[in-house]
Amino acid sequence: MQPNDADWRIAARNAIDKASVGPRAEHKGRVEEISDGVAMISGLRDVRLDEVLRFAGGQVGFARVLDPDLIGCVLLDGTTTIEAGDAVFGTGEIVQVPVGEALLGRVVDPLGRPLDDKGELSTTEKLPIERPAPAIIDRDLVTEPVQTGLVVVDTLFALGRGQRELIVGDHSTGKTTLAIDAIIAQRESDMICIYVAVGQKTSSVRRAIDALQSEGAFDRCIVLVAGSASAPGLQWIAPYAGMTMAEYFRDKGQHALVVIDDLSKHAATHREIALLTRQSPGREAYPGDVFYIHARLLERAAKLSKELGGGSLTALPVAETDAGNLSAYIPTNLISITDGQIVLDATLFHQGQKPAVDIGLSVSRVGGKTQARLLRDAAGTLRLDYAQFLELEVFTRFGGMPEGRVKQQLKRGARIREILKQPQHTPFRLADTVALMLAVQAGLLDPLSVDAVANFRARLPEILNKNATKCVQAIAQTGKLDDDARALLMTAMNDLISSLSDTATKAAPPHVKAEDKKEANAMKNAPHGRSDKQEETS
Repeated sequence: MQPNDADWRIAARNAIDKASVGPRAEHKGRVEEISDGVAMISGLRDVRLDEVLRFAGGQVGFARVLDPDLIGCVLLDGTTTIEAGDAVFGTGEIVQVPVGEALLGRVVDPLGRPLDDKGELSTTEKLPIERPAPAIIDRDLVTEPVQTGLVVVDTLFALGRGQRELIVGDHSTGKTTLAIDAIIAQRESDMICIYVAVGQKTSSVRRAIDALQSEGAFDRCIVLVAGSASAPGLQWIAPYAGMTMAEYFRDKGQHALVVIDDLSKHAATHREIALLTRQSPGREAYPGDVFYIHARLLERAAKLSKELGGGSLTALPVAETDAGNLSAYIPTNLISITDGQIVLDATLFHQGQKPAVDIGLSVSRVGGKTQARLLRDAAGTLRLDYAQFLELEVFTRFGGMPEGRVKQQLKRGARIREILKQPQHTPFRLADTVALMLAVQAGLLDPLSVDAVANFRARLPEILNKNATKCVQAIAQTGKLDDDARALLMTAMNDLISSLSDTATKAAPPHVKAEDKKEANAMKNAPHGRSDKQEETS
C-alpha cells in the first residue's frame, strides 16, 4: 500500500465516524412555473411568510405569497438554471442580513454580499430584514437637529434626528444630489449613514459612491446597492435590509441616517412581483398593500427613549413624480406617511436655482422644534420675506418700475434667492449658515450686485476661518454666540463686503458717471454698507 493510499484511508474513516446516521426530515417541493424572477412552487405546505427557500441548484428565494395550492417565491438570484420540475427545499429561516461595524466603509448588496472587492465581511451577526417598529412608549420627542449643510433646508425646513422627511420631485431635478449632500454634511457629526440604491443605474450609483468617498466620511457610511439589473427580489428587500443595518446602530444608542433612493422604483417592483404572483391589482395596477409595505418600513425610523439608549434613526426616502404631479398614488401615500416633504421643482432647476426647492409646497412637520436656536434666531422671518418676494416678483412683471418699500423688498428677495443657491457637494457648517442669515437680516448684502452676493457666499467660510475663528468654534461647540463674538462676526463680513465693493468699483467701465462712483463709495462707508440715498428710498 502506498503512503497516499494510507492517508486517504485514514481521512475516509474519520469522515465516516463524523457522519450522522439516522432519519432526517426535510421539506421538499417542486417548481411548477418560473418567470421573471418569480417561481410558483407546490408541495411545501408548512412554509411561512418570508421563509428562505433553497433550490436544487443552490439558488435562494423567499416565500412572498402563500396560497393553498401554490407558493409564490421571489428569487434572490438569477433564474437561468431553474426549470419547472426542479426540487425546492424549505430552510425554516426568514431572510436575514449581516449587521455590525464591519459593514462601515463597504459597498454590499441587500444580502450583505460584498460588491467592492475588499474581501468578505468579518461580521457573523445577522438580523431579520422585517422587524417591528418601536412602540409609542419606547419613543422620545424629536428635538435634536440634523444639519444637512444645505442653507435652504436648514433655515426653512429643519430636520430632526428620528424624523422621516420625503424628498420628492420630477426626474433629474437633483433629488439624489440633495440626499448625498445631506450624507456628506455628516462628516463632522456622529451619525452613521446608509445609502440604499433601489433600481438605480450603475452610472448613477457610481457617481454617488465617488462623491461620498471624495467629499464625505466614507468610513462611517454603508452603501447598499440593488441596481436596475439586479433580481426583483433583491430590489424588493433592499430598503428593509438598509433599515435593519441602521437599526443595529440605533439600538446601541448611536445615531443613523438612511437614504432610500428611491421608493417609486420599489413600488414598481412590488407591483411587478404582485402581478406575477397573481395578486389582485388596484389603483394604477398596484396591489392593495402597497401603502402598508412603505408604512411599516418608514415607521421603523424613530428617536428612542433614554431608557433604551436614546439612539435615533432618521429616514430620507426619495420619490419621483411625473410632471410635478404630487397627487399621484405613490407620492400621496408617502407624503401621508412621512413627517414632511422637500419638493423639488423642475422649472426652478432649469432656471439655475439649485437646490430647486419649492418653498411653497415643501414643509417639515417637526421644523422649529429641532432647529438650532441660534440659527432660528438668525433666520427670523426669512421664509415669510422670501415668500412675499416671490409674490411681488410675479406682480411686478406686468407693471411699471416699483418704488419705495416694494423696491427694497424685491432687492432683498433677490439676494435671499442667491444665498439659497448652493453648489453640489459643498455643505455649509452651522457657523456659515448663521453668518449668512445675519448678513441678510442686517442688510449687509443689499448694496452688492447679485453676482457679488454669489462671490460673498463662496468666500465666506474661508474668511470666517481666517478672521473669526473663535466665533466658528463657539458655534460648533456650544451653539451660542455672545455679543462680542457676534460683533467679531459682523466685522469679518463687513470686511469681506468692502473688498468685494472695491473690486466691483475697480472693474467698472471708464464711462461710469462720477455720481455713480460717489454712490459706490457712500455704500462702502455707510453703516452695514448702505448709502444715504438707499436709506431715504427705504
